[in-house]
Amino acid sequence: MSAAGPRAATAQRGSDPPILCAAGLGKRFGTLEVLRGIALTVAKGEVISIIGPSGSGKSTLLRCFALLEAPSSGRILMEGEVIACAPPDPEVERRIRRRRPEIGMVFQDFNLWPHLTALGNIVEAPLRVKRMRRADATALAEALLGKVGLIDKRDEYPARLSGGQRQRVAIARALAMNPHVMLFDEVTSALDPELVHEVLAVMRRLAEEGTTMLVVTHEMTFAREVCNRVVFMSDAQIVEEGAPGEIFRNPRHERTKRFLSCILNPVG
Repeated sequence: MSAAGPRAATAQRGSDPPILCAAGLGKRFGTLEVLRGIALTVAKGEVISIIGPSGSGKSTLLRCFALLEAPSSGRILMEGEVIACAPPDPEVERRIRRRRPEIGMVFQDFNLWPHLTALGNIVEAPLRVKRMRRADATALAEALLGKVGLIDKRDEYPARLSGGQRQRVAIARALAMNPHVMLFDEVTSALDPELVHEVLAVMRRLAEEGTTMLVVTHEMTFAREVCNRVVFMSDAQIVEEGAPGEIFRNPRHERTKRFLSCILNPVG
């Protein structure tokens, strides 16, 4: 197990409200129900992986937490403050603009601006949203590029970067807003196998530094070694959750057992 493995002791539970909390969260697209009755809390410093089959609602849950999708029922709280609810509330809607920069999101397909360099991609939000001076934003971007091991790529455009490098730039871009929580949506699934490790290495370092993280992933080793908690989703709902050792060694639900059997013991 990695040094970051037993991280449950570092997650700050207790009197502080959770960084994120979903209460009775539901989401529909027309007649299609993609989330049903989701109850999930994310404590400060906690690293949670969300696993499950395709179509189980994992990415939609992350998009709701990131305020990119409005809930159809229930509500989402951030540090005790309601930031999304159904039906919509004008007061809550006004909070979204203030709270959204505090939630960092990294997507499967990078979502970098192709006309900007690696440095340009990172400085854009601090300049426009935080109104930082360009010199300060540039210094911050260079520090973050160093953090993800890409300072030598500061002037390269995304088209000239590998998939792993683009994803590391995307992580640096999200970190530039100094978010309270980082959300990762299948960030290695579009990468060649040999590039996966460089992205996971950055995520491991963030976990070791105490970054609050919610990670949708099929990387079971990462979930087992780095996370405090594993959440298994299927058919639009959370089936079970627990410490990695509990979920991987002794899952309680038959659906979880079938999924892990397929993932950990693939045929062929």
